[in-house]
Amino acid sequence: MKPLRAIFSLVALLWGATAAQANVLTYNAVLNGANESPASSSTGVGTATVTIDTVALTMEIHLNFSGLSGSTTAAHIHCCTAVADIGTAGAATAVPSLLGFPLGVDAGVGDLTFDMALPSFYNPSFVTAQGGVANAGQAIFAGLSNGTSYLNIHTSRFPGGEIRGFLQQ
Repeated sequence: MKPLRAIFSLVALLWGATAAQANVLTYNAVLNGANESPASSSTGVGTATVTIDTVALTMEIHLNFSGLSGSTTAAHIHCCTAVADIGTAGAATAVPSLLGFPLGVDAGVGDLTFDMALPSFYNPSFVTAQGGVANAGQAIFAGLSNGTSYLNIHTSRFPGGEIRGFLQQ
């Protein structure tokens, strides 16, 4: 596991962290139906903050959402669209949902922490498509740094996603 952590740390440094900066990267998103592709008619709203510790290889996700027209069925980070801030991509993180995300509700808060060196953090299909866990981590780092990753909340009314937002630094 230590070689994998070394690879992730190196990749994180290459994707924006410098020796003069803290080893924490923060990304934010505004979640709404208009950000879906295609746009949903949802009046639900939310915010997401994703914080990555490039030394510990952890990802913390703080979600706050309300006003959903259906009950939550899943939430994931999707990666990577062809163009920043538009399009769709497959789920990069665990399926059917991020572990600990509140399911069956129309509003809620989630404070989740994950170890990015563990295969269980990722969607197995994403890991296979990327050629392994280390490459999957690199792809997520790249997607976050270039604006091609988004957080999506899926509901019973909008199974493909009710609200989402692209994660920006």
